[in-house]
Amino acid sequence: MTTADILKTLESYGDERTKNTLLRHGAQEPFFGVKVADLKKILKKTKKNHELSLELYATGNSDAMYLAGLMADESKITKEQLQDWVDKAYWYYLSEYTVPWIAADTKFGFELGLEWIKSGEERIAAAGWATLASYAGVHADDTLDIVKYSELLDTVARDIHSAENRVRYTMNNFVIAIGSYIEALTEKAQATADQIGKVEVQMGNTACKVPLATTYIQKVIDRGSIGKKRKTARC
Repeated sequence: MTTADILKTLESYGDERTKNTLLRHGAQEPFFGVKVADLKKILKKTKKNHELSLELYATGNSDAMYLAGLMADESKITKEQLQDWVDKAYWYYLSEYTVPWIAADTKFGFELGLEWIKSGEERIAAAGWATLASYAGVHADDTLDIVKYSELLDTVARDIHSAENRVRYTMNNFVIAIGSYIEALTEKAQATADQIGKVEVQMGNTACKVPLATTYIQKVIDRGSIGKKRKTARC
């Protein structure tokens, strides 16, 4: 399939209710409002395709950009290309999911995450925290910088309530991820969650809520899933 073929297919899958929901969350034209399940129908045909993913992301169409992240080849995408992607990730579906997911699947995702959390731009800093969280979920503990992750928990405890809106959201998710995926830091993540308590995030005209980190981590403990890694950050 070519980029033009995929855009036509995306248009045919467009769903008005999905589009209206995504508009409330921050999506902007041009896009069609395609459900993720329908995006994955296209993905079954294309598989991983580096060049096509770059073309799709460059369209500026949110549906195509999200699909590009699912299609991207982590063994071929470069740091420079991911930097371009995060610069163009204009709303949180892209900046907190699409780009961080593929970044986390690369060997340099941790490095990028550390760079991005220093950004003065809210969406890029949020992308950084999301990347670091996902990176912990797909890489073995013996390959992770556990000391640095511990320090990052300290940073969250200190800064979360004064951070920008979406940064607060991804910092909170970071605590949950570290408590869930890095067994050596579960206890510290629990303590951090206790310290930060409820995190207030403006979610706009949506029904979304901020998960309480203490409760979420305890659920992972109760089902015996602490330390279980994912094959890929993307879903």
